Amino acid sequence: MSTPLRQEQRIIHFLNRTSFGPTPAAVRRVNQLGMRGYLEEQLAPETIADEPVEERVAALKTMRMNSRELFELYPPPKVARERGMGMAGAMNAPRLIIFELQQARLLRAVYSQRQLYEVMVDFWSNHFNIFAAKGANRWLMTSYDRDTIRPHALGKFRDLLLATAQSPAMLFYLDNWLSVSPNSLAARRTGNVRRRGLNENYAREIMELHTLGVDGGYSQQDVHEVASCFTGWTLRRPRGEAQFVFEPRLHDPGDKTVLGTRIPAGGGMEDGIKVIDLLARHPATARFIATKLARRFVADDPPASIIEQAAAAFRRSDGDIPTVMQSIIDAPEFFSPAFYRARIKKPLEYVASALRITEADTTVTPQLLRYLGRMGERLFMAQPPTGYPDLASSWISPDMLLTRMNFASDLAANRIDGARMHSEVTGHTQAFIRLIAPDSLSSATQAALSETAGSDTLALLLAAPEFQRR
Repeated sequence: MSTPLRQEQRIIHFLNRTSFGPTPAAVRRVNQLGMRGYLEEQLAPETIADEPVEERVAALKTMRMNSRELFELYPPPKVARERGMGMAGAMNAPRLIIFELQQARLLRAVYSQRQLYEVMVDFWSNHFNIFAAKGANRWLMTSYDRDTIRPHALGKFRDLLLATAQSPAMLFYLDNWLSVSPNSLAARRTGNVRRRGLNENYAREIMELHTLGVDGGYSQQDVHEVASCFTGWTLRRPRGEAQFVFEPRLHDPGDKTVLGTRIPAGGGMEDGIKVIDLLARHPATARFIATKLARRFVADDPPASIIEQAAAAFRRSDGDIPTVMQSIIDAPEFFSPAFYRARIKKPLEYVASALRITEADTTVTPQLLRYLGRMGERLFMAQPPTGYPDLASSWISPDMLLTRMNFASDLAANRIDGARMHSEVTGHTQAFIRLIAPDSLSSATQAALSETAGSDTLALLLAAPEFQRR
């Protein structure tokens, strides 16, 4: 597509990038406020009433619990047997906690009026990824989502970075809670078999994945020094009321140098804070975060001009996330025809957009979540700290695309438990086309549509290449 986007196409493009998919109500809201007004509203989610979706989430009882309550009510099977607790299937097992987290994520993606906020919660959850099924994280992930990611998703990057560094879930996932300096008081004690010396996992990932990027200019010595700065950042009661604490006995008390910056001896917990500040305000971090955001909102290979503009906004605003996002969307290239439907939806985006456009009554069942898993994105279950990939090539294998086609067929025919469409929806073909690809359906899709009717037409639209993209 080479001609400039028409206004209707610009709105659909804008909503595809700033939400989990256009709906008639969202289009009306953009027309009412204008794109600038709509964006400003979305960047201030606290001003948007969202009671209907929060009522749905509130029905998931684990979402309100702390880690101690979760462990007591949903202990591991061995503990349950020791307590004489009757474990009546999956609904009393720890996996219920993850199941309800997955339910809440999809419900919010489908129903929340704070769409851009939910997009950013998903983005940062993947950026600061934690594998929910690793040990104590089964009981820590609820708080990580609720108390660490969500409060900072549209705040300052530095605050988000610090919150993740002090999160019990992150401390456990990357083993920093076990890290002890060989120069510490604890290391000189005999018989300490629980702690295994300096652990560099978190130090490496905070630089490579969370801030500077793999080409951010740090060395292995920097990894060692950062790990030393974070010794003593640990937690109490990982399988109870987990809490971040600083334990001076485990900390390296000596001088350290990180990225050429000296951190004097005797700083204690402040050594880690200084590393957070140094990394959050480093030029390489500005560029790395700008690149990832530009990839999410523009294209797999975003223009250098947008990256530079976003990185400058990051530096200028001291890592203010809304300012960086606004700079990306304000860029002339954002509405370039070259980037219209240039991004492949990842599974959560695809499923949520299908449920939104069809206005299906959604309760989120195991069957619905299994479809996400078969498409390649089990929510909260990416094992490596890299999280799920954000490039199109990762989501278009033949098996994955076939699963999407089966999902579209089952959704259109009301064969999915937990997603029920109203019968009149299948007659709204033209309305769907205007929300998917106004005046831009391919000739192949148009020819296929001409040979279908009823729910088959809807299934074909939801499986079409135009709907696979955003």
